Amino acid sequence: MNVFRNYHRNIKIRIGQIFLTDMVAGAIFPFIAIYFANYFGATITGILLIVNVLISLVVGLYGGYYSDLIGRKKLMVIAGIIRMVAFAIMTFANSAIWLSPEITFVMAILITASFGLDGPAADAMIIDITKPNERKGVYALLYWSFNLAFAVGGILGALTFNDYLFELLLTMTMTSVASNILIIFFISETMDKSVTIDNKNVLKQMFHSYKNVAGDKLFILFVFAGLLIQSIENQLENYIAIRLDNDMPVQEIFGFGVSGVEMVGFLKSENTIIVVVLTVFITKLVSRFNEGNTFLWSIAIFTMGYVGISFFDNVWVLFGFMILATVGELMRVPIQSDFLASIPTDDKRSSYMAVYGLVFNGSMMISSFFVTLGGIFSKETMSILIMLCGLTGFIIMKYIMNDLKARRDAQAT
Repeated sequence: MNVFRNYHRNIKIRIGQIFLTDMVAGAIFPFIAIYFANYFGATITGILLIVNVLISLVVGLYGGYYSDLIGRKKLMVIAGIIRMVAFAIMTFANSAIWLSPEITFVMAILITASFGLDGPAADAMIIDITKPNERKGVYALLYWSFNLAFAVGGILGALTFNDYLFELLLTMTMTSVASNILIIFFISETMDKSVTIDNKNVLKQMFHSYKNVAGDKLFILFVFAGLLIQSIENQLENYIAIRLDNDMPVQEIFGFGVSGVEMVGFLKSENTIIVVVLTVFITKLVSRFNEGNTFLWSIAIFTMGYVGISFFDNVWVLFGFMILATVGELMRVPIQSDFLASIPTDDKRSSYMAVYGLVFNGSMMISSFFVTLGGIFSKETMSILIMLCGLTGFIIMKYIMNDLKARRDAQAT
């Protein structure tokens, strides 16, 4: 607690702001595909969601570039206002006065794009104001806040999305207002200076900036390894969910029959509960051990957990492997985030963070591809493929470990 008290004010406010914005995302976006499928059909909805992701990806690259030019706070304010207005219009478009799925989709694009716009800026701001020796603790708190927010948002969305959508969206609009108040009036700018923008050559300058980022071999290897590791976790909502639905027989837990689909929900809830309850404890525990070895062991434990979940069908065995996977996740995330924060150069922090955002989108593509592979290969083969993703990520991280430490040590001096 004393350590938290010494953190920069922006960090304290950012934790609260993350809770508000991610609670909004958790209440809406896990269910939005169902909403669109009811109006547009599954095929069109799939195309719309892909378009949504691609727009967010492009906007994220612009956001990363401009954040390094005009500052972090300005982009966070712009994105927050876009999000607030979009939620207000979405609320009106699902009211008793007016119903428009088309306008709702456009607003969903704006909301998703706004997260892409300010994500790199917010990530860069944390790096700006943290010292290397306190980043693990900061990232552990941010991760805890994110998971708690998504858990609360998910419960709120599950209880209200179908029958009380207007009231839910109205609540989300008010939450967005509160989030903007925190950003505008309480968060301070952290970038030392902004530079003059040549609007005539924006694309050329942006290409040159990202070309320099792509030339950082250490960073690219780190991104690729992170992509493979993240794709393992995404399997729970893709290949593993389908496999459990098809293969797992209904089993009894405390007198209740549990199907494969319900088991996926239980596993996600278990993961969230462990993260919320044990984040601080695990972070303190692993800080006593060698950092490099802990990071590599965390990848191995995380991978073994999900390989087990991808293979077994017994509910208690699945619960056990999820404990293993989540403990590995809690060991890994603060250290991986700490190393990530040490890689970017001072003048391109947001650009680096924007490129690192590809980890999420790329891992989703890999896990989606595994759904197709799952229809061709046996579960034994699929478990081996998931293990190979983790093993490849492990080997790459081990290969670059000394360079990661050297870059961080150089930044600390």
